[in-house]
Amino acid sequence: MPAATIATAGAPISIEHVSHGYRELAVLDDVSLHVEEGERLAVVGPSGCGKSTLLHLIAGLEQPASGSISVSGRTQPEARLAGCALMPQNDLLLPWRSALDNAALPLVNAGVGRARAREAALPLFRRFGLAGFEHTEPRRLSGGMRQRVAFLRTLLAGKGVLLLDEPFASLDALTREEMGAWLADALEGEPRTAVLVTHDVDEALRTCRRIAVLSPRPARIVMAAETSGLTREDVMEVLRR
Repeated sequence: MPAATIATAGAPISIEHVSHGYRELAVLDDVSLHVEEGERLAVVGPSGCGKSTLLHLIAGLEQPASGSISVSGRTQPEARLAGCALMPQNDLLLPWRSALDNAALPLVNAGVGRARAREAALPLFRRFGLAGFEHTEPRRLSGGMRQRVAFLRTLLAGKGVLLLDEPFASLDALTREEMGAWLADALEGEPRTAVLVTHDVDEALRTCRRIAVLSPRPARIVMAAETSGLTREDVMEVLRR
């Protein structure tokens, strides 16, 4: 099987004294975080505080105004991008491709033949509860199913770091809760380093082993802790300060 189809081991992330903004707008202020290999970190904070900006910086889509970021020891933006797979808020599925072809797209883009890419993606449909929907058009899938396909596409990119930017924000509350539980189970079986940005404190505590809470913009880290033993009220108390 081509190397692009193999899940790589998790890669550590190091964020050192990062500040960032856009012209006069200060977004992040002296943020430092370390994510160990295979660890799952949730980042929560008020709307507009810079959570998505932080993911973009990790992924190498932007460079911080000051401070440094490395992924697997690599600081150059193109090298960070090569080590990360970003799942945005919107699923961005191509409407003219089947669910299977959407999921397999990173492999095709990496030069894997379409038939072999489909073959590599197919077991994940069974594993993640999408069996029978491989050839369904995205418009015929529920919102939760679309997000599962988008997650499979992220996995099949074969990167050591998964960056999940509020992947279930557009779903209704019941589906979002179901998908949060599904994601926690899905990540348990993956040897990846994952950073999840979310507004949902319950989702953060359920899905990740560690949590970082950001203040209002310009964001600082006001809490970084293991999720074991933490309650929703513990985190909400910090957010209300």
